[in-house]
Amino acid sequence: MPPPPKAPAPRAPAARPAAPTLHPRNRHTGRYDFARLTAALPALARFVRPAPDGDATIDFGDPDAVRALNRALLAADYGIAHWDLPPGYLCPPVPGRADYVHALADLLAASNGGVAPRGAAVRVLDVGVGANAIYPLVGHREYGWRFVGTDIDAAALRVADAIVRANGLAAAIELRHQPRRDAVFAGVLHADERFDLTLCNPPFHASARAAAEGTERKWRNLGRDASTRAPALNFGGQSNELWCPGGEAAFVGRMIDESASRGAQVRWFTSLVSKAQSLPPLRRRLQAVGAIEVHEVAMGQGNKRSRFLAWSFLDAAQRAAWRALRDR
Repeated sequence: MPPPPKAPAPRAPAARPAAPTLHPRNRHTGRYDFARLTAALPALARFVRPAPDGDATIDFGDPDAVRALNRALLAADYGIAHWDLPPGYLCPPVPGRADYVHALADLLAASNGGVAPRGAAVRVLDVGVGANAIYPLVGHREYGWRFVGTDIDAAALRVADAIVRANGLAAAIELRHQPRRDAVFAGVLHADERFDLTLCNPPFHASARAAAEGTERKWRNLGRDASTRAPALNFGGQSNELWCPGGEAAFVGRMIDESASRGAQVRWFTSLVSKAQSLPPLRRRLQAVGAIEVHEVAMGQGNKRSRFLAWSFLDAAQRAAWRALRDR
């Protein structure tokens, strides 16, 4: 009798795609060096406590601690001596914001011999700069780029302006009020202007309720009782920073529609997109308005995944000619 057939060898589980990690030029890879950070900002020391593994950490559920950490990071790594926010405004994590800036530099490097362009000839439009002005501060310090930041919140712009002026950066960072809630570029992008990039951290949620539920999820992820959370959770955020009707898909969709008539003024339009399900309708919209080139760039920080969408109405030859015209 022939021996029974051997059972097939078990297959190794399919490898999962590697999670995106911080950009190699990001200054914030690895764990926070709290000794170095407290040397740059002694006020941070009162928030530092032992972590379960014996290392140091802060309470990321404490808005004051998170603001102090941001102040320390900006002082230690970017030479920003004066930075603070009123309670309630969005206090974004600096490492993730820096990653977007470095990835944008790579986008420009692709048609610059692989070298990220530096200097004031590169102009960037930050849609929704907020009170924190993180993108212009990091982008200027890392690459010397010039920025125009726009926002619908006049009070936020006053805070951002105070930060810019206190650090002597008024020549590098200009702020403009967007008076229309239904507009993105209209009214703030002038007809005679050209920008290498636009960037945006759009309001992700579709309603105040959805934003509140997102805040509660963050609170639970920090191991807290959502029923006892403080009104302003760690990174905070005003209503216009957190939500708009239709959420990020509607906001970025409106940006795409407006970009179509301004395609000759901007080399690359870009925006963060938090939710993967927002991408298919945005791709269809880009196709409908005639975008010539579209990229989706993955980013990650720890277990958090994100991405940004980039599109251009210029082909490679036009972008090269446009750059030469700009650099004259």
